[in-house]
Amino acid sequence: MATWNVNSAKQRLPRLLDWLDQRQPDVVCLQEIKLTNDAFANVLGPEFTDRGYEIAVNGEAQWNGVAILSRVGLDDVVVGIPGGPGFPQVESRAISADCNGIRVHSLYVPNGRVPNSEHYHYKLAWLEALRAQVAAGPDEVLVCGDMNIAPTDADVFDPAAYIGQTHVTAPERAALARLQELGLRDVIRDRWPNETVFSYWDYRAGMFHKNLGMRIDLILAGTPVAARVQAAWVDRLARKGTGPSDHAPVMVDLDAAPDGDIGPMVPPPSAKAPRRGSHKLPQA
Repeated sequence: MATWNVNSAKQRLPRLLDWLDQRQPDVVCLQEIKLTNDAFANVLGPEFTDRGYEIAVNGEAQWNGVAILSRVGLDDVVVGIPGGPGFPQVESRAISADCNGIRVHSLYVPNGRVPNSEHYHYKLAWLEALRAQVAAGPDEVLVCGDMNIAPTDADVFDPAAYIGQTHVTAPERAALARLQELGLRDVIRDRWPNETVFSYWDYRAGMFHKNLGMRIDLILAGTPVAARVQAAWVDRLARKGTGPSDHAPVMVDLDAAPDGDIGPMVPPPSAKAPRRGSHKLPQA
């Protein structure tokens, strides 16, 4: 299965379809689809149906939007987070469903924008509501998506560059840790504990080619599911070429790994690891 922030499903459609045909994932969580439910079904639905996928979508025009594609069943769909906060209206940031005995959550966590802002406190409240939803069970669960949090300093190219920014603050990381305390394993970090792994690179300033990224797209697995993991990796190839998303898909193979245990990022970056303190964020 995979999770991918596509940064506009309509704009990314040719690349998305080629990727589906190449990788053949059974379950796909999509984020930032930027389409209403009807538009998603009309524009993309026939393409997915032809490939054997059922669709569950929580869409929104222009912004946000999440979906789950599954060829192994799609039951008990829940749109949003019951009792979750809005800003001020509830946004289209969560959807969950049962896929072949696993509860799958596709999530687009609020960005937070500026530490201690209204957006930031909304993000923390949203994460707490998510924790309550996941805590209700079952243990056979995959919590997937753009979490907009780098779990540790090892998950950003240079911690010094992110001082004063969201995604790395102690309250955000504590909220993510509280979610994981429910028994969720970070499958990428479990598989590659000492490797540099990123899933997002800013479009600006050649960040991708310099491998100046962050790991903010996560797959968190309940203990019974984590025990089945055969491979976990970032499909960096999907971030290459013309008109990509600024995120790459994160992949996990359960029970069997057709490509083998092929590495933390595929293909590996050619750029050397940057010297700490030598770069600034493009927006800084």
